Amino acid sequence: MNSDSGHIGLEDFSTNASAASPAASTPEQGDKDASTVGASQMEAVYDIPVRITAVIGTATMPVSQLLRLGRGAVVELNKKLGEAVDIYANNRLIARGEVVVVDDNHIGVTMTEILSSSPATQG
Repeated sequence: MNSDSGHIGLEDFSTNASAASPAASTPEQGDKDASTVGASQMEAVYDIPVRITAVIGTATMPVSQLLRLGRGAVVELNKKLGEAVDIYANNRLIARGEVVVVDDNHIGVTMTEILSSSPATQG
């Protein structure tokens, strides 16, 4: 766990991390293999909801300009057509991707780049 921010990263739930933790080598577990223990520990987090957000771009404007917007107004975003979409899990940037059409009436995002979860790359 990253003690600075109080957030738990995906690396904190990896099999290697759980195998190295004291809980993974308790005497009650006998001959259990570390990968089995890691998998059973992971099951505890499988049902936790995660909000996935795809941001196609952002814009900044004064409140006065925002109040003048009406139906049909166009707000120019900071990204260009075809540029990667940012994908967040619970407000944490995890990947970049491209917008795709799903089932002719829904849109989705294809992940094209998974970002590193190392603390050095996070802002």
